[in-house]
Amino acid sequence: MLRFLGIDPGLRYTGWGILESDGNRLRYVADGVIATESSKTVPERLTALHKGLTELFTIYAPHETAIEETYVNRNGDSTLKLGYARGVALLIPALSGVVVAEYGAKAVKKSVVGTGSASKEQVEMMVRRLLPGALIKRADASDALAVAICHAHHRATAKKVLAAMQRG
Repeated sequence: MLRFLGIDPGLRYTGWGILESDGNRLRYVADGVIATESSKTVPERLTALHKGLTELFTIYAPHETAIEETYVNRNGDSTLKLGYARGVALLIPALSGVVVAEYGAKAVKKSVVGTGSASKEQVEMMVRRLLPGALIKRADASDALAVAICHAHHRATAKKVLAAMQRG
């Protein structure tokens, strides 16, 4: 059984979700959000994010991590701050020696809902269906669980392709 941590990075709210995969079976473990105070400086907020993600690694000891890729929007300052948060989210698993996979929003939506243009509400509904018992208090946590589901699906598909190639 493998444990995956999905991360939806953000400087204000970083969503996280933990699931376990046993073959094609997925099991919900936990989810939440690491929130930082907008009144704090960027370095203080990044420190809080670092501390929160480090605690998650200590508590849940994931085998692999999946992180949503950054999208570029019109506001350069917002994109840069999102990049800072994403950098911290990439650093923590790397320092722990954990595999990190990255997925774009469209790939995550397609993997979970079946279409890359799915709404946040559709993604959350499918996450709840795929992971019965998921608590999901914020959309950021739902998005993080969706990233973890996407990783589990991609990983299982890659494993099947490799096995087919080895057979023949």
